[in-house]
Amino acid sequence: MKLLYAEDELEMSEAVTDILTFNNYVVDAVYDGKDALAYAQNENYDGIILDVMMPGLSGFEVLKKLRESGCRTPVLLLTAKSEVEDRISGLNFGADDYLSKPFAMGELLARIRAMLRRRENFVPDILEIGNVSLNLSNYTLSTPTGAVVLTKHELRMMELLVANKNVALSTETMFEKIWGYDSDTEIGIVWVYISHMRRHLENLSANIEIKARRGIGYILEEKE
Repeated sequence: MKLLYAEDELEMSEAVTDILTFNNYVVDAVYDGKDALAYAQNENYDGIILDVMMPGLSGFEVLKKLRESGCRTPVLLLTAKSEVEDRISGLNFGADDYLSKPFAMGELLARIRAMLRRRENFVPDILEIGNVSLNLSNYTLSTPTGAVVLTKHELRMMELLVANKNVALSTETMFEKIWGYDSDTEIGIVWVYISHMRRHLENLSANIEIKARRGIGYILEEKE
């Protein structure tokens, strides 16, 4: 298994890299966020370990850019911050797990093994309706005329609409399923993302559309 490990504290990096290598992982170690992003985008890794507080780009910023580009490689965040808000931010950006510093090496290894098992069990899904395909493994929405890589929340919205095609979903239901009731985001964000998805579908010449049902919600249907 090949891992990317991004940590700006040299002594910590060397210690963790030695332990991972001893446990039969191949490790590329980098020391700032910009290198972490470059390596992650240009190499194939089974898992990525990102320290949150790094020079250049933070772990959050690296993770966000990777997910927006369609990278689905599992990511474990390491953070000295234990506040709930930081953990929520990491998970919202697409992290698979997080571990607060200081940590025991045994727990780090256990988290890595669990993360990689989930990857091995992952089966890419492609949802289809009309002339549109939604690839859940690489965040891609496509038609015969082209394709676009979606953000995490765009993907979740489109997945929800396709899975419930021809069924009206209320704004409240969509907000709960995509953002969760614990989110600080205003419920009006649903309309913003509906607008994004309508624009994507129009640009791709899709033969499906998202219709609004007054007082009910939104429904995905094939065009007549």
